[in-house]
Amino acid sequence: MESTTSGPAVSPRTRRYLSADTLFALLRQRFETVQDPRKQSHLTFTLPDVLASGLAMFSLKDPSLLAYGERQDDPSLKNVFGIKSIPSDTQFRDILDPIEVDALNEAFADVFAKLQRGGVLEQFRFIGDGYLVAIDGTDYFGSSNVRCENCLEKKSKDGTTRYAHQAVVAAMIHPKLSVVIPMAVEPIVKQDGEAKNDCERNATKCLLKRIKKQHPMLKLTITEDGLSSNTPHIADCKEHGYHFILDAKPGDHAHLFEQVVDAGDQSRLHVIRTAKVDKKGSRSETQLAKRVPLNKSNPDLLVNYVGRSDLTADGDIKSIFSWVADHRLTAETVLEIARDCRCRWRIENETFNTLKNQGYHFEHNCGHRKKSLSTVLLILMMFAFVVDQVQQACCPLFQAVLAKLKSCRSPWHRLAVRSNRSCSKVTKRSWKPS
Repeated sequence: MESTTSGPAVSPRTRRYLSADTLFALLRQRFETVQDPRKQSHLTFTLPDVLASGLAMFSLKDPSLLAYGERQDDPSLKNVFGIKSIPSDTQFRDILDPIEVDALNEAFADVFAKLQRGGVLEQFRFIGDGYLVAIDGTDYFGSSNVRCENCLEKKSKDGTTRYAHQAVVAAMIHPKLSVVIPMAVEPIVKQDGEAKNDCERNATKCLLKRIKKQHPMLKLTITEDGLSSNTPHIADCKEHGYHFILDAKPGDHAHLFEQVVDAGDQSRLHVIRTAKVDKKGSRSETQLAKRVPLNKSNPDLLVNYVGRSDLTADGDIKSIFSWVADHRLTAETVLEIARDCRCRWRIENETFNTLKNQGYHFEHNCGHRKKSLSTVLLILMMFAFVVDQVQQACCPLFQAVLAKLKSCRSPWHRLAVRSNRSCSKVTKRSWKPS
């Protein structure tokens, strides 16, 4: 029987260098390196303080900048986040709008290095000594009226134009873990004359370069949706030495699936049947066709086809999945791919849906301005999410409180409620259930 049970990674003890306090301090150090475009004389609010304020707002799950502004006298801002003073919501937006986001992105690598040191990544192993990284795009701002020079534009059938910001996000995932580890965020930038899919492809290309630069020795397998199973993107993955397992749908790959049918007719399609997988007698079939051309235009680009069909006890098809991959496949590894790569949805469920529904207020518009504000806020929100994910993976106390309160917002909300007490750090007393 295949097991895909999800749950948090379990740590036998709290690791001080992976505590929330340590990670907040680590992020603060990175904030100190971000260049401030303002004139440096007579600054009322330092850029690190303003960036830390954004991190604190998302970490404490405040619903808006106005709500966060009510924390002006909250001792936890200084004790936990190192903030001396917080700006008004207008000042906050004005200060963050013009900054460059590349330096901020480096903080993901800072946190990742801590996870490597702590051995947390061992739980994420995928096919030998590698790791599985899901990449997907998401909207994080949309409006029919508000726009900036970086907004993507989408015209509807009725002639109206909607302006949006989108980004591609990379996160390390594992089918048996509910924890995900975001690794990088890349905004999808509008480029003249290019379709939306081309803009997303360019952003993904930049994302892969960033990950390779930050983690040159890391062995990764990239998994993405069906839009990614194209020749240019596969070439990008290969350029960086990354394996790939990409969704491939019949409607997008007619030639590929013709080759798979031919492989079946010529007894070159290997089929592995799994006996009863649940109490209802359901079963599965996994198909493997090695070294078939992805398309007619590039006959030299050979991929391995992996298909998975889930069947009822009567043999009716419940669901079908299909991928193209470049791993050397055996009967064992093809089953691992067919099982594990269906967890690609975790980047949507465990990342984007968590940001929307677990107190981060992902869909709330905290501001737009003219340059980088929306992207900066997205990255700060992702930092807060990373800290929560690390606590969920490594802090037994956080795990216990999360299990009791059933919501990722609850442990931090409890801290927020109690932060007017003598809170010197994110302490056990702050999280201790009442």
